[in-house]
Amino acid sequence: MDNQIETAGIDIVECVLIDLANEHLAQLKDALVDIHPAELAHILESLPPKERQQVWNLVDEDLHADVLSYLHDEVRLSIIEEMTDDNFLAAAQEMDAEDLAEVLDSLPENVGDAIIEQLEGDHRQRLEMVRSYEDGSAGRLMSNEVISVRNDITIAVVLRYLRLHPELPTHTDALMVVDDENRYLGKLDVANILTAQPETNVIDIMQPDIDKVLAHSSEHDLLIQFDRRDLISVAVVDENDFLLGRITIDDVVDLIREEAQHAMLKSAGLDEEEDLFSPMVPSAKRRGVWLDINLITVFLAAWVIGQFEEVLAKFVALAVLMPVVASMGGIAGSQTLTLTIRGLALDQIAKSNVRWLIFKEVGVGALNGAVWSVVVGLVCYLWFQDIGIALIISFAILINLLAAALSGISIPLILKRMNIDPALSGAVILTTVTDIIGFLSFLGLASLFLL
Repeated sequence: MDNQIETAGIDIVECVLIDLANEHLAQLKDALVDIHPAELAHILESLPPKERQQVWNLVDEDLHADVLSYLHDEVRLSIIEEMTDDNFLAAAQEMDAEDLAEVLDSLPENVGDAIIEQLEGDHRQRLEMVRSYEDGSAGRLMSNEVISVRNDITIAVVLRYLRLHPELPTHTDALMVVDDENRYLGKLDVANILTAQPETNVIDIMQPDIDKVLAHSSEHDLLIQFDRRDLISVAVVDENDFLLGRITIDDVVDLIREEAQHAMLKSAGLDEEEDLFSPMVPSAKRRGVWLDINLITVFLAAWVIGQFEEVLAKFVALAVLMPVVASMGGIAGSQTLTLTIRGLALDQIAKSNVRWLIFKEVGVGALNGAVWSVVVGLVCYLWFQDIGIALIISFAILINLLAAALSGISIPLILKRMNIDPALSGAVILTTVTDIIGFLSFLGLASLFLL
């Protein structure tokens, strides 16, 4: 492999595929050593199964633990299935407890239990502590690599203590301050350690009891805390304020990326862990579920249209204009839906302000409906020279935009109350509602006034 391997993204994948095709395996093996494990994971996820396994066999075993921690579940499982028990155990021994917990969750339970039994004592104990917390909680993300100091010592003692460590944990922006019983008291910024006088007491310059999160808190609450306070790290404590570990900004960045992918893919009915290069049959089964749901909604809209065969047969213009009404409602509703889902994700919507938001969105729908119904009505009159059709489509658009605004804010709230992810099914329901109301209002008004 030549120097092209240093470029980012798809260029690396193309270089890897070229080397595999030309059987430059030794050269490729040497080049892979210098690539970051996260980039190696990207390469593996971008390759078809056969080439993926070839590249994995060339990856240095010392990098296996790190690469596995960066892979998505389905790709990771496909690679682990090809590894020997000894190789996977060796990789597991090198993983951080929080990374290994995520890996084991993607494996069959009996396989995971067998791996845990073979881990060394301290590593197994840390792993079991992390796994004791629910998936999606702060406890699952926390790292045990944290340096803590007592509040009754001087900066000179802190500096001597730090020199005993060969290196500091990654992203150490502050030390955690605890009492004699390991209860969390606050943070001591590294910047303050460097600038304070040696005889200064920790208690005098520490930040008291801030930037902490309960281990059982949700990842969502954690993200909000990092976002609002611009944190680099946060202490993880239990209900009695005993220090358990810490969560750093690199973990949170990964979480933000995963949430963004989750929202994007769930809106299309896809799983963010799905392997792009997985076999056809499993992929077709997964996607077929949402095709079934969509088919039902389409037939429901078609049934509504079918109730107005008589008016459609007499006025061809109605068939031409039907998509205009449905499309306007769909776009308006999706805007409100997106803003509402965002507000729910950021905890900006509560019982106290829901009524105000509903009135506001309905008002926006009425205002847009009034404006665009006039515009569309004028265009239709100039097109078909029929004042009746122009007035009917104007009123239908006004009705549908009002319904779209109300649906866009109410559907996510109802789904949230039912513990259903609004990002997963909100768009499908909204489209069905706006299509049906759009067709019903347009064709219903036409039946009343044109027949």
